[in-house]
Amino acid sequence: MDYTATLIFAITSFGLAAVLIWQRDHVPAKLKRGLAIVSLLLVAFAFFLIVYAFFTAGRA
Repeated sequence: MDYTATLIFAITSFGLAAVLIWQRDHVPAKLKRGLAIVSLLLVAFAFFLIVYAFFTAGRA
């Protein structure tokens, strides 16, 4: 099975979280909470996809 889309999604979601952490002083106050929640959901889903890929790696 091809996990390219999962890998790209994981990299971009972790990248978004990293950018939000590094640039938290430059994000407007109205957007901080919303972007943090969206980023947290994306990172959690990416983590789930990575774990799921490991559990199904040996199956055909």
